[in-house]
Amino acid sequence: MNKIYQNADLATADIQDGQTIMLGGFGLCGIPENSISSLVKKGVKELTCISNNAGVDDFGIGLMLQQRQVKKMISSYVGENAEFERQLLSGELEVELIPQGTLAERCRAAGAGIPAFFTPAGVGTEVAMGKETREFNGKIYLMEFAFDADFAIIKAWKGDRHGNLIFKDTARNFNTMMAMAGKITIVEVEELVELGELDPNNIHVPGIFVHRIFEGTNYEKRIEQITVRKREA
Repeated sequence: MNKIYQNADLATADIQDGQTIMLGGFGLCGIPENSISSLVKKGVKELTCISNNAGVDDFGIGLMLQQRQVKKMISSYVGENAEFERQLLSGELEVELIPQGTLAERCRAAGAGIPAFFTPAGVGTEVAMGKETREFNGKIYLMEFAFDADFAIIKAWKGDRHGNLIFKDTARNFNTMMAMAGKITIVEVEELVELGELDPNNIHVPGIFVHRIFEGTNYEKRIEQITVRKREA
């Protein structure tokens, strides 16, 4: 099976209006920049996006929000984005805020074939509204469902033609869990290498979970907020 695509436009060509997509990354770290740009250019709309956060106003998912392509965001953090705030407060955007650990576990459960699980996170808050609860050993837990995403779109550092992936440092974040959770997983990598070049002992995601892979270009790798130590005189 040939998993290699020439570019992001071809890899994302069959994403349709109204579908649910996972987008890897944490803040602006490890986000699929090329794929997001292609989705903006394609103009696909009414999307449900599952991501830890919603990018910033002029980068990442923030670009999709500017074009009104997102119908619903499922996230755990949505700061740093004035357009997101405006759409939320005006009722233009549906938002489901969930605890970060719950977001991670809903991804992991989807990849493991687990339809639902119980967690104490969110009990007694708005997160629990309308959800089934159950008591275990004297403690109340919420039932949360695994995600059901049409596509998972992620970014890795290196990958080979079989889809075996290696991430660099903290850019691994949500990418590894989402890679296993989508019905179709699309991966963009900084370096697409030949078979045998990756050490099997260092593989973070095995190729069995990857359906499409391409080598990205022109990565900006922006930093949301630069914090540096003051230089001594």
